[in-house]
Amino acid sequence: MPEFMSGKKRFTESNMCMSKSVKQNIPARSENNPLFSSQVVTDLDSPILPGLPDDVAKYCLGLVPRSNFPAMGGVSKRWRSFIQSKEFIIVRKLAGVLEEWLYLLTMDSEGKESHWEVLDCLGHKHRLLPPMPGPVKASFGVVVFNGKLLVMAGFSMIDETASASSDVYQYDSCLNSWSKLSKMNVARYDFACAEVNGMVYVVGGCGIDGESLSSVEVYNPDTNKWTLIESLRRPRWGCFACGFEGKLYVMGGRSNFTIGNSKFVDVYNPERHTWCEMKNGCVMVTAHAVLEKKLFCMEWKNQRKLAIFTPEDNSWKMVPVPLTGSSCIGFRFGILDGKLLLFSVQEEPGYRTLLYDPNAAPGSEWQTTDIKPSGLCFCSVTIKA
Repeated sequence: MPEFMSGKKRFTESNMCMSKSVKQNIPARSENNPLFSSQVVTDLDSPILPGLPDDVAKYCLGLVPRSNFPAMGGVSKRWRSFIQSKEFIIVRKLAGVLEEWLYLLTMDSEGKESHWEVLDCLGHKHRLLPPMPGPVKASFGVVVFNGKLLVMAGFSMIDETASASSDVYQYDSCLNSWSKLSKMNVARYDFACAEVNGMVYVVGGCGIDGESLSSVEVYNPDTNKWTLIESLRRPRWGCFACGFEGKLYVMGGRSNFTIGNSKFVDVYNPERHTWCEMKNGCVMVTAHAVLEKKLFCMEWKNQRKLAIFTPEDNSWKMVPVPLTGSSCIGFRFGILDGKLLLFSVQEEPGYRTLLYDPNAAPGSEWQTTDIKPSGLCFCSVTIKA
């Protein structure tokens, strides 16, 4: 794993030198040693920046460029705890210094090796992420909230035995580290997932024996707990989800009660704890993304048009995709700086990524850009921190 920055290396080396000299003067740990206990308490309760009120100190830390966060997390437990908190993201948002980075899961042309990489707001490659813990999986779910990336469940091969997983891993984009969270109640793959009002929902999918599921559960990041809630009216798999105006929308995929792919849209209201349904959905969706309170979809049957859903009036409109940039059929979506990026699913020399700007003047919405992953894009998410 490459180092983040040369400054971090210098910081680490100097910190190691300091720690060696300090350790010589620290007594051995003992239950009856009050000095050791007081030092631990002091580290957790000490001021963030000596001489400054904590609210001012938090604002100062919030102004530091995002690339320095991992090094900052090594300064003290107090700094690390603050950088991991929701409050840190709120402080940076209020200060107007949130930085938007694009995280891509890419695969080599032979489909054997994959890794997460990150591009900054200009589309410049920043670094590779540390390898995700646990076995290699497919058909997992990905959700972003509070500057963190959740990779949930999925389908894995262990000792040549296929199995559904209930494991959940979290990547902290501020500290560049992975951790394991509580397992879901139901192992599943090929399911829908989305964040709504700070809670993470997983819906349907396939279970341990490949059976289709109608179960739904929600994750509360404050308690690190998954809770089963009211199930779908019918099993559903191969679907996707998104959040609009405090509600969860589930569409696409297949159901036991439909022939072929489902056009039904299941809508969950967290306040009422109830499901309702519409009949105006998208089917066989190969890519989707939410941008400016609208849903952008690419359907398998027509990959030269964007299907754009507006939840306010449950309406769809179709936008032709130009041939400029790629003659292939098939894209993965990314979002950066309020624009939709269309990454080709085929490796083409000289390919330039298509870019759709929903706020551009009529006739100039489509452009091309050099922003693209280092390999074939499997999925992408945008994290602001």
